[in-house]
Amino acid sequence: MSNPQQLRYSKEHEWLSGAEDGVSTVGITEHAANALGDVVFVQLPEVGAAVTAGETCGELESTKSVSDLYSPVTGEVTEVNEDVVNDPSLVNSAPFEGGWLFKVRVAEEPGDLLSADEYTAFSAG
Repeated sequence: MSNPQQLRYSKEHEWLSGAEDGVSTVGITEHAANALGDVVFVQLPEVGAAVTAGETCGELESTKSVSDLYSPVTGEVTEVNEDVVNDPSLVNSAPFEGGWLFKVRVAEEPGDLLSADEYTAFSAG
C-alpha cells in the first residue's frame, strides 16, 4: 500500500490535500478503507457546516462495522462528493482519487498531521 507523498495524514486515518485557494480535500486512507471492508453507506457533513479538527463530522458504514469520520482540520465544508454518496464503494476502489469525501476551507490546521512516511510507519504499528 502506497500513501501519496503530497498528502498529509491524521492518526484517525484521514488524508488531507494541500490547500488550493484555502480549500483542501479530505478522504480516508487506503489502510482505513481496507480495515472497514466494503463501504455501503456514507454520511458526510453538509456544505456550509463547520468542522473541527479531531471531531466527528460524518459516518462510514461497511459490511463489517460503522465508523466515525473525523475532520483532520478546522474549517467550513465547501463541497461534498456526491459520487461517493451515490456509490460508497468508491471509498474502497479509489480512496485517494474518486473516493474523496469532502472539501473544506481550512481555518486552522493542527500541528500533528503526519507525512506519508510517518503515516505509513504509524499504520504499520
